[in-house]
Amino acid sequence: MKRDHSPVLPGDGATDYARYMRTDTLLDLQRSPEEMIHRDELLFQVVHQSTELWLKLAAAELTEAVARVHAGKLAAATPLLARATLGVRLVTDQLEMFRYLSPADFQAMQPALGKGSGAESPGWRRVQAASRQLGRAFTDHLAARGTTLAALPGADPTEPVHLLAEAMTEWDERVSLWRARHYQVALRVGGHAADGTEATMLAKLIGHRFFPELGQAGTKSARR
Repeated sequence: MKRDHSPVLPGDGATDYARYMRTDTLLDLQRSPEEMIHRDELLFQVVHQSTELWLKLAAAELTEAVARVHAGKLAAATPLLARATLGVRLVTDQLEMFRYLSPADFQAMQPALGKGSGAESPGWRRVQAASRQLGRAFTDHLAARGTTLAALPGADPTEPVHLLAEAMTEWDERVSLWRARHYQVALRVGGHAADGTEATMLAKLIGHRFFPELGQAGTKSARR
């Protein structure tokens, strides 16, 4: 007997996979060949659109981690932060696609981008906000228990508070690596002058940390 493969989920698409993943909509989000002024627009959009998806996930994980820290569930917050960190690592890795985008090809497609800039990324703005919230929640947690960041190096490394501090330091380091790689790509592919506005902004952000106090406190991650 033939199996019935007709979809059971509501929505558009010939299969349940297409309906759940919304592939018809997803794959229609890129400019069509008729709209493109250069074929590498597809590469450029796929990298940036997938970046927005990973940042959306990272922001969601960070936001949930904040809620768990507020609830005193530090052990439950740590793996969420690890997920967010892996998301940023994947965002960084996919920048390697731009090795196959020459400066000349980027310049040819640039009119299609208008005045767009990565600084306008809604995913990145959500990640920034959630990271700051996490820093405040962690500091409040320590204060409520009568301890400080300075006491962390002497804490049991297996304690949830220490493990979360390690994860937060790793998050900061991974974001910094992403920024550094983004800066290199902007210089090589984008053709930005070393003193250009966008390149200068990226360069300044490389050294930024969401949780600088953790590095100053000397957690194990910060010393590696």
